[in-house]
Amino acid sequence: MGVMKEFKEFAVKGNVVDMAVGIVIGAAFGKIVTAFVDGVLMPPIGLMLGGVNFNELALILQEATGEAEAVMINYGIFVQTLVDFIIIAFAIFLVVRGINSLKRKEEAPKTPPGPSKEELLLGEIRDLLKQRS
Repeated sequence: MGVMKEFKEFAVKGNVVDMAVGIVIGAAFGKIVTAFVDGVLMPPIGLMLGGVNFNELALILQEATGEAEAVMINYGIFVQTLVDFIIIAFAIFLVVRGINSLKRKEEAPKTPPGPSKEELLLGEIRDLLKQRS
């Protein structure tokens, strides 16, 4: 029973649960971005480029012969996936940037500025005058 207890403590820790929630939300966000890119963003771009359907863009290496399918490099799908990645990476960058700025605000207590050069110099002069008298 010791192993089960340790596993339960591990699984219930905040970091593990937070990570699991983050993975689920990230997967859902990825699906949303993919739907946005495939259904909303790329069709107008394809239309502006002369009616291009990015799903059908491919470089044919070998034509289909008999029962063998054509050998192709589907670069249109790659372009869509690349746009997905850029949008997701930028969104993650913004989230991490926001979290980091909040952490910096919490961690950086306001410290009063030290004495200026003039104040230090006046302090030295005062100390020298005290020593002379």
